[in-house]
Amino acid sequence: MVTPQQIEGYLRDKLDCQHLAIDGDGAHFNAVIVSGAFEGKSRVQRHQIVYGALGERMREEIHALSMKTLTPAEWSSHPVR
Repeated sequence: MVTPQQIEGYLRDKLDCQHLAIDGDGAHFNAVIVSGAFEGKSRVQRHQIVYGALGERMREEIHALSMKTLTPAEWSSHPVR
């Protein structure tokens, strides 16, 4: 069973994150991901970047991932931290 810490490691290996928080129960996970890689990207494009970073793990290990993908500027003005 995959852990939130493993998912965090997978993402940090492939994506430059200014902030990353993952929680979950081994099958369903929630993530807040802040990265400059999201600048100028739509929400769908941002999610595709994350899915690309996770690769085959999305099909094999991670059942469901709900995510908030923010740029550093969006994060600095985000009301929930």
